[in-house]
Amino acid sequence: GASSPAARYLEARGVARADFNSYGARRGNHEVMERGTFANIRLRNLLVPGVEGGVTRHLPTGEQLSVFEAAARYKAAGTPLVILAGQMYGAGSSRDWAAKGTFLLGVRAVIAESYERIHRSNLAGFGVLPLQFRPDETRASLGLTGEESFALPGLGGELRPGQELELLVRDAGGTERRLAVLLRLDTPVELHYFRHGGILQAVLRGMLGSN
Repeated sequence: GASSPAARYLEARGVARADFNSYGARRGNHEVMERGTFANIRLRNLLVPGVEGGVTRHLPTGEQLSVFEAAARYKAAGTPLVILAGQMYGAGSSRDWAAKGTFLLGVRAVIAESYERIHRSNLAGFGVLPLQFRPDETRASLGLTGEESFALPGLGGELRPGQELELLVRDAGGTERRLAVLLRLDTPVELHYFRHGGILQAVLRGMLGSN
């Protein structure tokens, strides 16, 4: 849209609206693509019920901001982000930028009911941890609102594809509970990439190690 973070970025650099073009045409510009992640006008974020589009609620202040602006604030505060999602998360967004932009926004894990196959693999390849609720469990059935903070105490240990991990959940009032989630790094290669922070980092470390 003409008022989106990507549009404002281009306007600030003297680009006429008639020359904005599409995200696909500007996929080589990470500043535009990061701002375009979660900018879908039909996006429904349950932190802002009744509102559609790439907006969210910045929890420390309660302000309604674009996803990009809120993510920038969290990044400045050193707060990594988690996405809670429903079924077939990532459907229609199998291009690599859907996962790359997620990583650039500071998202470090997604917990979904299920995934679109390619997007799940892309998340792993860019260092974003794909987790899945157990069968018959959902964000709603577990009473998760998105206002919690999360920790994975076992993430530093030995991992295997599909294993259960303990998720430590702390609500806004400070009450803690423990849930089980499934690790959706589905292959040893995905585990390797995630351990290195993504495919590029893994390849670079491999090249440096061989020299």
